Amino acid sequence: MKQLMVIFLAIGLHACQTENKEQMSNTSKMYQKKDIIAPVAKKESHIISTHGDDREDNYYWMRLTDEQKTTEKLDTHTQEVVDYLNAENEYTNEMTAHLKTFQDTLFNEMVGRIKQTDMSVPYRDNGYHYITRYEEGKEYPIYARKKGSMEANEEIMLNVNELAAEYEYYAVSGLSVSPDNKILAFGEDPVSRRQYTLRFKNLETGEMYDDEIENTTGGATWANDNKTIFYTRKDDALRSYKIFKHIVGTSAIDDVEVFHEEDDTFNALVYKTKSKKYIVIGSWATLSQEFQLLDADQPDGELRMFQPRERNLEYSIGHYDDKWYIRTNKDGAKNFKVMITPEDATTQENWTDYIPHREDVFLEGTEFFKNYLVLSERIEGIAKVRVLGWDGSNDHYINFGEDAYLAYTSTNPEFDTDQLRVGFTSLTTPNTTFDYDMKSQSLTKLKQQEVVGDFNPKDYASERLMITARDGARVPISIVYKKGYQKDGKQPLLLYGYGSYG
Repeated sequence: MKQLMVIFLAIGLHACQTENKEQMSNTSKMYQKKDIIAPVAKKESHIISTHGDDREDNYYWMRLTDEQKTTEKLDTHTQEVVDYLNAENEYTNEMTAHLKTFQDTLFNEMVGRIKQTDMSVPYRDNGYHYITRYEEGKEYPIYARKKGSMEANEEIMLNVNELAAEYEYYAVSGLSVSPDNKILAFGEDPVSRRQYTLRFKNLETGEMYDDEIENTTGGATWANDNKTIFYTRKDDALRSYKIFKHIVGTSAIDDVEVFHEEDDTFNALVYKTKSKKYIVIGSWATLSQEFQLLDADQPDGELRMFQPRERNLEYSIGHYDDKWYIRTNKDGAKNFKVMITPEDATTQENWTDYIPHREDVFLEGTEFFKNYLVLSERIEGIAKVRVLGWDGSNDHYINFGEDAYLAYTSTNPEFDTDQLRVGFTSLTTPNTTFDYDMKSQSLTKLKQQEVVGDFNPKDYASERLMITARDGARVPISIVYKKGYQKDGKQPLLLYGYGSYG
């Protein structure tokens, strides 16, 4: 079903400063005064043949390998490309020099709204509280943890500022700690190619292992033996296509290929169930998925097929107790439903309905706890969070006290808990993190995004309306405005409309 969401934003629009207006209005005149010659890239014909088709790329010569991008000593080819890029940068700087004051004004306004010294809301996992924090003047995060309580001493796992010091660009991805809390796996990309090198750090000694695994997605999934990890490699098109098994402390040359996705319309993935019992290896495409299972206690064991792929059969799986719960569109459930199957009988003929399909509710996701099932649902365009007890009791939606908002489950690694970490935002409320007690149905605000400056969310109001379109479809409309404005049809309006893909 195609939906159309329209958001009306009625706001007071402040005019730019007069000097900036004059700068912009004089732009064309200043261009005419400048006698600047734009750099012209040379053309070298290069034919690319793909799927029986030939196309000419006259600028193929500018392509550099990852090695050429990162080496300190430039070869002739790399130097030529760098010289051209520098010329383009110089040309841009000269042509926009008259905007320098305006650029500085915009930059300072935007930075002035950002809190530069900040810390994430800690989350608890396997006896530790994990934190991500930023320090003023530093570009990259610091990943840390505290054992037992937030009053414990901080252990810095990774200071990305130190790792990034020798690079022009640097990114870290997929931090993952071994089940015994002793080893950190993470991916690093110093090129901006989204091809990460997996590295490992001993959290007891602070030493880095010699293991380096190139060309991965950046994530690592730990088996329960604290030494075996599963990871995904990419092909030349950056498609995730192979799953490998690695033993920490050994050479990547010895890694074992566990799975190869040969269909280039599918991507491969790997993760561990929240129950910690299974390693799941999956293949994902837009209209079809397939999963295989491996006992997390037996990383050298055999894969077991969950349900073979079928075109137009979409499903995802979660494990609880001795059963599997499947979010799926099976049997024409276009808005998805939840089905259930025994742990040892997983093909679709064994699936039975647990939460049936609903025409007016889109099921976006599931989250599993010892005593609760949590559903992410979308109703009339609003993303809501629903909590159900496994015994069928305590079925309710979290009440955030607003009509138009976005709510979602956040980081919830622990299984045996009544606390659900959720995120919330609306047209009047900045991003907010809550802990929700699923038993008492109470919200505790942990953190709200601070908007630096004179912004006060209480100065604004929002409304949600439903408009009937010409074809009878009901279109949700959200309106936000400053309290006290006159609804006389004369106020400026910013209108944003979005049509979904479904």
